[in-house]
Amino acid sequence: MRLLLALALTFALALPAAAAERKNVLLLIADDLGMEVGCYGDKVAKTPNIDALAETGTRFTHGFASVSSCSPSRATLLTGMPTHQCGQYGLAHATHNQHSFHTVKGLPALLAPAGYRSGVIAKLHVQPKEVYPFDAELPGNGRNPVQIAGQAKKFIAECGDKPFFLLVGFTDPHRAAKGFANDGKYPPAVPAVKFDPKTLPVPYHLPDNAETRAELAEYYQSVARLDHGVGLVLKELEAAKQLDNTLVIFLSDNGIPFPGAKTTLYDAGVHLPLVIRKPGQKAGVTCSAMASWTDIAPTVLDWCGVKPAPVGKKEAPLPGRSLLPLLEQEKAEGWDRVFGSHQFHEVTMYYPVRMVRTRQYKYLLNLAHPLEFPHASDLWGSDTWQGILKRGDKMMGRREVAAFLKRPKEELYDLEKDPNELNNLLADPKWRQNPANETTYAVLRNWLAEWRKKTNDPWLIKDEHE
Repeated sequence: MRLLLALALTFALALPAAAAERKNVLLLIADDLGMEVGCYGDKVAKTPNIDALAETGTRFTHGFASVSSCSPSRATLLTGMPTHQCGQYGLAHATHNQHSFHTVKGLPALLAPAGYRSGVIAKLHVQPKEVYPFDAELPGNGRNPVQIAGQAKKFIAECGDKPFFLLVGFTDPHRAAKGFANDGKYPPAVPAVKFDPKTLPVPYHLPDNAETRAELAEYYQSVARLDHGVGLVLKELEAAKQLDNTLVIFLSDNGIPFPGAKTTLYDAGVHLPLVIRKPGQKAGVTCSAMASWTDIAPTVLDWCGVKPAPVGKKEAPLPGRSLLPLLEQEKAEGWDRVFGSHQFHEVTMYYPVRMVRTRQYKYLLNLAHPLEFPHASDLWGSDTWQGILKRGDKMMGRREVAAFLKRPKEELYDLEKDPNELNNLLADPKWRQNPANETTYAVLRNWLAEWRKKTNDPWLIKDEHE
């Protein structure tokens, strides 16, 4: 059932003057969702509520996480800093136990002096509390849309007349211990949308076989449940008469939970959905600006009229920029490159990488390239990867398994000719012989080096020892 159809006209109306003083924020974070969304061209996905949100707001075609791992990405969203700058190098939970730097201020801390009440429902997955001091942490099953919507209703009601910042941390479509928790006990109102494995598109980085298709069918069902949750939360926002006061942001923390995507800085891991709807804006905008998840915190602060806190001893500004001025633009000058930074996923998964991506090129610097690329435990245990291991496959979709596991120090891809990032130009001597190509390589390296210095990358010390 398309829960947001009735909201389309409401979203498109101008912001009433009486509502202008109170500016709320609703940040909806999907867990491991790739580009398998209807409004992004996926013809199989069942995502009517996310699609309807895009129809009433702005859909960014070039949205990029700066890291493809849960806790680091969420810390980036809440601080506006890449993971090496905010200190959330890896996962926060259990024995991984990684923390953001105590000197950093997340959005709840920055918004509190302006009178905001902050809340998080279900998955937060960052620490420590002093950096992310949410006023209300509402527990719940991040896969149960009805429970999540109930918690949203409760939080909004308790805010009274205070403006709020509400983060809804869905767990879908993250893998469960086995599968995607589609066999869990959900309220009757939660639809179980089934998919025929034979009809599904298989991403280029995965083998096309029965086990992969079966897992993809489970994944798509989990995506449909996520979409239902998005619709229910927005319906509660409407019922509370807060739609015309609230900036709504929908995105994912990292890419699809399959080998070759999540935990990598390849596009399958970091090129993700981003939909923003501002009250009173022109509806149905598609914006091609290259937006980074480091831009989300500045966007929220801009909407709330709060200045970002300086970063570090030199009081450097946040590296990102507000996206609000772009929400009614299809094209925007000066938004043509993004950066990425990865250190860990689980604590055993040390593999630091830095990235700069333009519209045509991507340059990757693998700072510990002699190591084999590590697998997240959920991806390692997947039927897809275990099948590759048991058969001894040489290929993982269109990429060689050996090339995925053992990488050179530098990778450079022409995304116009090679969108799947399979042909490393730096491995081709003929390409390097062209002076124009050598200039392109030097420019990308310099951009990345400047960004690393600007963001106080601790790994720069490696340059002094190697």
